Amino acid sequence: MGALFGYYAAADDEDAVQAVAREGGQPMGTGYDSFVVKGVDPVVELLPAEVLATGRTAAEVEADPRHGHLVGMVGDGEVLTLSLTDSLRDSLCRLDRRQLDEVARSWSTSGVFSAGSDLSGLTDFLEDLSALAKRALVRGHRLYCWMSL
Repeated sequence: MGALFGYYAAADDEDAVQAVAREGGQPMGTGYDSFVVKGVDPVVELLPAEVLATGRTAAEVEADPRHGHLVGMVGDGEVLTLSLTDSLRDSLCRLDRRQLDEVARSWSTSGVFSAGSDLSGLTDFLEDLSALAKRALVRGHRLYCWMSL
């Protein structure tokens, strides 16, 4: 089946853990503003897009304490919750459709995806993440990603 990645907004780290610490068989992210994708890891694969969107270097992004910070874990690591940086959220809020297309185009050739990566899929992902970021900012929320391996 492959890994699933759920990108979502939560008020804070404690709230973010509740998105994956589900009781009664509820799906992860129930009740949270979120979307699920395959194949866009928030630490490795999203890094080039974050560099392109924010203008920060990879080293600056990686040094950010919120970049891929482990917020919570279910069981023995079946599901992890990681934080995304506030600078990514804020930058995605400022980018228009044309700029998101440019980021997706450059991201698709960054080397983190196979040569045949789907540009329209990356563009759609960035548009979804941008829309999530805008809603999160309005609510004073931060961005997170749960990973089910």
